[in-house]
Amino acid sequence: MTTPGKSTAEKAHQRGGVRDVKSAARAVELLELLASRQNRPARLRELSEALDAPRSSVYALIRTLVNLGWVRTDPSGTQYSIGIRTLLAGTTYLDTDPYLRIVQPHINDLSAEIDETIHFGRLDRCDIVYLATKESSQYLRPFSRVGRRLPAFSTSMGKSLLAERLDDDALAHVPSRLTALTEHTITDHEALTRDLETTRERGYAVDNEENYLGVRCFGFALRYTSPGTDAISCSVPVERLTEERTEEILAAMQRTRLAIERMAPVDLTAEPEPGSVS
Repeated sequence: MTTPGKSTAEKAHQRGGVRDVKSAARAVELLELLASRQNRPARLRELSEALDAPRSSVYALIRTLVNLGWVRTDPSGTQYSIGIRTLLAGTTYLDTDPYLRIVQPHINDLSAEIDETIHFGRLDRCDIVYLATKESSQYLRPFSRVGRRLPAFSTSMGKSLLAERLDDDALAHVPSRLTALTEHTITDHEALTRDLETTRERGYAVDNEENYLGVRCFGFALRYTSPGTDAISCSVPVERLTEERTEEILAAMQRTRLAIERMAPVDLTAEPEPGSVS
């Protein structure tokens, strides 16, 4: 279980046992805080309180980041949000990711085949980060999901990956307090464990209106790394789902999952299976 209240710097220090550079760690915490607010700018007081740091030191840090383009201000100079340099870093990450280049054509083809919205995401601590999305032609979202993050415990992609970790480190990716996003979100740890056990048994996860009312999602872990870090999902309005349509979607997703895994680079970090030839 992750320790609530620990900063990114403290967690990094615990993981690596390496002395942190305090100003660098604080800069990362500040950028992550601004990113988590999505399109809501923050005032200096809010940032100071959230980081539990003096306003003077946060102001000096934020002015440096503004000058370098990592943070931007509104015309009044009193509200701060993510700057354009973060976009450049993010697009570079996507451009050089070896798995995204393989997955993207497959999710495009899958979306065209079943005409539903398909996502590709990666587990990052307690969240799923969306790396690619192909929208259905039947409805369009008012925003791009790429780069957004949602709690792993409430998403089908996240639950498919947590289910793979039930015997290992699943709890490291689940917060101590499960906050509801909708009235259907699982907020009890024992209930979540039962849901993950069911997910592992059937081979895919279901987000039953746990993030967005009226939308059900089916998630499949991609097993080209061990343990898996990536997954695909399909989002479908509940009103369009019949038993026959559900089976059609699940079969198509299973085929896509296997096709992606066959083409993915070999996970060089995985230990060989007993009796395998190296």
